[in-house]
Amino acid sequence: MEIRHLLTFMTIVEIGSYTGAASKLGYTQSTITSHIQALEQEIGGELFTYIKRKLQLTYIGRELIPLAEDLLATHEQIKNMKSTQEIKGVLKVAAPESLTISRIGPIIREYSLKYPQVKLILSNGTCGQNQIDLISGRVDVAFMVYPELKQEKCVHYSLFEEKIVLVSSTHGPEHFDQYKVNNANYFFITNEEGCSYRTMFEKYLLRHDIYNFQTMELWSIEAIKKIVMSGIGFAVLPYITVKEEVESGKLKLLRHNEKFEPIYSHMLVKKKKWLSPAVEAFIELVLKTTAESNKDTVCS
Repeated sequence: MEIRHLLTFMTIVEIGSYTGAASKLGYTQSTITSHIQALEQEIGGELFTYIKRKLQLTYIGRELIPLAEDLLATHEQIKNMKSTQEIKGVLKVAAPESLTISRIGPIIREYSLKYPQVKLILSNGTCGQNQIDLISGRVDVAFMVYPELKQEKCVHYSLFEEKIVLVSSTHGPEHFDQYKVNNANYFFITNEEGCSYRTMFEKYLLRHDIYNFQTMELWSIEAIKKIVMSGIGFAVLPYITVKEEVESGKLKLLRHNEKFEPIYSHMLVKKKKWLSPAVEAFIELVLKTTAESNKDTVCS
């Protein structure tokens, strides 16, 4: 069994096709096929199958994933033994837009200045998608805004409690009850389905038989804030994302009697026997920045 065969296997798992894996690794498709056939001969069973023309892992393939991850991580650790103090390589981070624009930006900047030999790739997705990308190995670190988490496959760090607020235009109603009474005249302005605080708010409305809000789904938090400023509705967002607009008088906090479930920002890292120096340095910086921010909040 060769390391390159396992690398080929994990690349197919990550990308979802032989053709994509061949392109990423710089192999011909016949070479990719021969690598998988060699693995299958040693293991004694098929790793992939096609269901309705779509490539799927077999049971044996799914069982191989954690073992291959451990072997590849050990191999990477051995390769880096001579330069364990040198922080370089590629670091892939996934985060929701709300954290990207409010908390992660300064961390990314400081990390890039401190470790210029690391190529940092940041992707934005819903919290659920970020977690999937982490578990599948597409990213090294994932951030989420979510209620309290209990994780088995990931190392979990709780960072901040994220205050969720209702915001409206400065000339709109003062209290959410006024929106509920006139719900046909106002939009609930929100981001894509799968967003944790949108889901939390919509579940609350259903539990309390609050219906008939028109929903306007937009592509970014900045777009949501601009539309709310126009006065056609309200939004539900983490306070950190609207803090500047509230303090400058462009938006106002909407008073309400609703009690929402606490939501927190989290950092997740997949459980591995070995983490690259680049990942460890990033984790250390995030935790240091979080501790300093929480200390400043307490002191103020």
